[in-house]
Amino acid sequence: MSKPLSDHDRKKQISVRGLAGVENVSELKQNFNRHLHFTLVKDRNVATRRDYYFALAHTVRDHLVGRWIRTQQHYYEKDPKRVYYISLEFYMGRTLQNTMVNLALENACDEAMYQLGLDMEELEDMEEDAGLGNGGLGRLAACFLDSMASLGLAAYGYGIRYEFGIFNQKIVNGWQVEEADDWLRYGNPWEKARPEYMRPVHFYGRTEHHPDGAKWVDTQVVLALPYDTPVPGYRNNYVNTMRLWSAKAPCDFNLKDFNVGGYIQAVLDRNLAENISRVLYPNDNFFEGKELRLKQEYFVVSATLQDIIRRFKVSKFGSREIARTDFSKLPDKVAIQLNDTHPAMAIPELMRVLVDEEKLPWETAWDICVRTCAYTNHTVLPEALERWPVDLFAHLLPRHLEIVYEINRRHLERVAAKYPGDNDRLCRMSLIEEGGQKRINMAHLCIVGSHAVNGVAQIHSDILKATVHCKFGPSAAPGYHTAKMIIRLITAIGEVINNDPIVGDRLKIIFLENYKVTLAEKVIPAADLSEQISTAGTEASGTGNMKFMLNGALTIGTMDGANVEMAEEAGEDNLFIFGMRVDDVDALDRKGYNAEEYYSRLPELKQAIDQIAGGYFSPKQPDLFKEIVNMLMHHDRFKVFADYEDYIKCQEKVNALYKNPKEWTKKVIYNIAGCGKFSSDRTIAQYAREIWGMETTLERLAAPDDI
Repeated sequence: MSKPLSDHDRKKQISVRGLAGVENVSELKQNFNRHLHFTLVKDRNVATRRDYYFALAHTVRDHLVGRWIRTQQHYYEKDPKRVYYISLEFYMGRTLQNTMVNLALENACDEAMYQLGLDMEELEDMEEDAGLGNGGLGRLAACFLDSMASLGLAAYGYGIRYEFGIFNQKIVNGWQVEEADDWLRYGNPWEKARPEYMRPVHFYGRTEHHPDGAKWVDTQVVLALPYDTPVPGYRNNYVNTMRLWSAKAPCDFNLKDFNVGGYIQAVLDRNLAENISRVLYPNDNFFEGKELRLKQEYFVVSATLQDIIRRFKVSKFGSREIARTDFSKLPDKVAIQLNDTHPAMAIPELMRVLVDEEKLPWETAWDICVRTCAYTNHTVLPEALERWPVDLFAHLLPRHLEIVYEINRRHLERVAAKYPGDNDRLCRMSLIEEGGQKRINMAHLCIVGSHAVNGVAQIHSDILKATVHCKFGPSAAPGYHTAKMIIRLITAIGEVINNDPIVGDRLKIIFLENYKVTLAEKVIPAADLSEQISTAGTEASGTGNMKFMLNGALTIGTMDGANVEMAEEAGEDNLFIFGMRVDDVDALDRKGYNAEEYYSRLPELKQAIDQIAGGYFSPKQPDLFKEIVNMLMHHDRFKVFADYEDYIKCQEKVNALYKNPKEWTKKVIYNIAGCGKFSSDRTIAQYAREIWGMETTLERLAAPDDI
């Protein structure tokens, strides 16, 4: 049994009485007890709080199932154009509360749990965050799925069902310690395995060329097992599907000489195949050319395209009879959105399927591919852009390398015809980067193979148009070591300031560990000031900045990412804008950035750097932070010191305004009123209209009970 409710909790929960229908509450209680008994196989004497969460989750899920099936029936009957959103990350967070809100069940569930002596918030806290993403890229994908369902679009999210998501972060003695995110250890009540739609994915092997076309032979096969999660729209009875693929080894172990030792080893070797979906790569702004990552990217693309083509060919709900074979209609029925370059392999894979398997002429297949695919870029940082070594490609995906070379040959022919004699341009715009180790530029592949390309903020799209074709240098990202040292510096400064006899009771520095969707849902509404201080031209958009704006925090920031459009919508006077613009950064690059110049000229900055370098914040280890100081003084490609003076002046404006609650609140209201543009519903409606050629609808689908 859960602990008794406090008087405060009782008053809070009693307030929902009368809002929830008696019949709904009674039915929810009945179904809750049924799931506790039949699904969890527990009674109230032995059930744990987690059991109660699972019983509630299954009860709410019951209300999704009829709508989920009815939505798919509706799509098969109407045969609309469908959009397939392919992403290596979906940062979904928790599902229970979102589902209750979208199905208008929150009040009834709250009342039902109250009548059963349970606390809703305690049960919600038992749910694991589905941390299948690193940050903005994955969170954007999750918001987009929600909006596509709310706008009645026939949409599907495709990704990987990682066994371990983004790591859990602990701060131990001031240092970051990573723990595995075993989010599935208790099971996931929201997903449904679909083994009947398992698909084979091929790796390695070699290519044979015959008169009737190319054949990819002698491959290793990994099976892709789909798990479906319902994505409900907001109170419109649409429930779309997020399908995540899990890697499984095939049953045939290919044992030549059977013996017990060989059999055992073969079973153990299954893990090598299943490692593909084992873990999410934990950084979305630094490219590591690892074979496992390329395997993940091709795995999700291959399985997804097989699913897309199967669905394209099927004529009506429940039928597996092939009815549609005219692939010229594919762009009229299918839109594929590539969320960054991670699913870029969709382009050569679609070409392989159309040319090698469906026997279409190259020109026809290429026209279909380009009109079907669209690409969203998420970064302009050179270290984040994927550039796969040709040797790795040749080893893992030999047929796809041939296809990429052919795409590039034809692409460069078009460039040469348009710009005769411009060899530098050919070099810049090639999909293959020469010199040293040959690499395939996946951003170039996406741009060439898509009919639409966009950034995630207006300034980002403008930068892409101007610079994406340029070779973005070998400079290295700060990386994990530097990031962890910065975290240690933050906690060290906190240890000094929080214990200072003068300011310690007025100013606190707290590093909130394990920042995920659920923690963001608490922190963002609580914040007064949002710091969005990336150097202009380095942040693609940001997503937290918009959420802070919506929830009443004012922004101190540079003219970077979505900050630019936020200033346009709310009025620049209602944000605290400081620092260089993109043109200023470019000018400083041409002139040459010299950190020493700012260090020598600004006494306050010099004191701060000297304190860090001299061990003021780490007296037992005086040299602990010298690496950070060395980076800031000699290798800082973000030019932090150049914006420092203006940042401090801007913070003084923040301090002055905060003392005037009336004027502060006025700016807050302007910000909230101006943030409508940043709704993902608005964004998806624009994508549908301008990129996918689809119509959104605000009409509700008939509920299962209405049929």
